[in-house]
Amino acid sequence: MFDDMSILITGGTGSFGHKFTQTLLERYQPKKIIIFSRDELKQYEMQQRFNNEKMRYFIGDVRDQQRLTQACNGVDYVIHAAALKQVPAAEYNPTECIRTNITGAENVIHAAIAKRVKRVIALSTDKAANPVNLYGATKLASDKLFVAANNMVGDEIPRFAVVRYGNVIGSRGSVVPLFKQLVDDGACEIPITDFDMTRFWITLQQGVDLVLKGFARMYGGEIFVPKIPSVKITDLARAIAPGLSQRHVGIRPGEKLHEKMVPRDDSHRTIEFEDHYVITPGIKFSDADVDYRRNRLGECGRPVQQGFAYDSGRNPWFLTVPEIRQLQREAER
Repeated sequence: MFDDMSILITGGTGSFGHKFTQTLLERYQPKKIIIFSRDELKQYEMQQRFNNEKMRYFIGDVRDQQRLTQACNGVDYVIHAAALKQVPAAEYNPTECIRTNITGAENVIHAAIAKRVKRVIALSTDKAANPVNLYGATKLASDKLFVAANNMVGDEIPRFAVVRYGNVIGSRGSVVPLFKQLVDDGACEIPITDFDMTRFWITLQQGVDLVLKGFARMYGGEIFVPKIPSVKITDLARAIAPGLSQRHVGIRPGEKLHEKMVPRDDSHRTIEFEDHYVITPGIKFSDADVDYRRNRLGECGRPVQQGFAYDSGRNPWFLTVPEIRQLQREAER
């Protein structure tokens, strides 16, 4: 569905944008891939890797609606990946986080509507489910904006959906590069925020594939949540730094012990599919009733039990230390 199409990726110079661009060029014949971001150095570096006639590089900030609207000229699909994502930084700089993650989301919506983009998928995070930090709260607000945007257009285009997943293996800002750097530096111990902490775990490629399928599956208004494994932070440390002792340092400002991707309060509108969940809209759209139990690919799901929650600490699927190492190797290929 991406052959001869124009795709815009906001925040496209990040880890996700690199992997998404690579996947598009390997699997499809897109007309254009537009990388929209504010960092000229990262754009220059990305141009060295993806020096392809299909590539376009737009310097701009999602806070600037006019520049976004210009970038959306002739665009068919938008992936909104731009965000301020560092939890502690958001706690200390709340206004900046709000401007990028909430106002930026609103600007993407208005630009996509103005230029009649076909479909838009916004990237979310497990921290948006029952948020306890500002980053999660801004992403929850962003999720709500993208879901409600379908009501703004009625039965017209674009259609908007959200993809929500957990920690990405090896992405910038994840704990994996930190642990590896400590090992390389000859550290004698690994700092652990809490010995009981767990996280959902996904590779970049899995995240990209989820978004690609999301475009094919979506009606509009869905929050797609993949079924993925959890890891114990202590097992992760053992996988990366075997033999090193672990030192408890305490949870950082805004951190959770366990993450959720489907909160219990959303169980009444959550549908389970073979490899993912869909949180259906909490509002009724004006255009038509949609049966979200069967998506556009023909895949069928069923409602989860009342009170269901998808929690990294209660997830039935945990990776062992050898499995973590194997997944890490696969992610680095």
